[in-house]
Amino acid sequence: MNDESREPFKRLFFALDCPPTQRKAIAQWRSALQLRSGRPVPAENFHLTLKFLGSIAAAQVADICEAAASVRTSAERLTVTLDRLDAWRRAGVLVLAPEQAPPALLRLVYDLEQALLPFALEDAPREFRPHLTLARDFRATVPESATAPEFFLRADRFTLFESHKGRYRALAEWPLGTA
Repeated sequence: MNDESREPFKRLFFALDCPPTQRKAIAQWRSALQLRSGRPVPAENFHLTLKFLGSIAAAQVADICEAAASVRTSAERLTVTLDRLDAWRRAGVLVLAPEQAPPALLRLVYDLEQALLPFALEDAPREFRPHLTLARDFRATVPESATAPEFFLRADRFTLFESHKGRYRALAEWPLGTA
């Protein structure tokens, strides 16, 4: 057994965090859906994933943070309108998504992906589909809602999170608007 097999790993992702007031509003709206399928995501875990990294050697975290710090954005604040409820059958999730992703969000994700290329984190790149997960293991059709979703996720920074035992912990964050 070599030393690499004993090296600690962290399960990481970059995301836009969801402010507490927004979490509460989304959780209340989700409750009104009276879901009969899936496991609701805890409101404190609401976020919009920019880039999922997976299991990363703890020794690489500082280099990944350095790469993220090189990302320059023109938008000081990013607003993503979450106005579409959707069920992704293949992934088994119920999500809130934007009808139209803002160009500044797509640019941020592209720039982040470019900064992370030297790390060869994935075999085949995934298409970015902005969303906020409401429930996992969801196997039903999209529920009817008395009120159409219209939430505005406003972010002035992006964050590197660690996922550990169902909880998310911010490891580092970078301000938007650093062009």
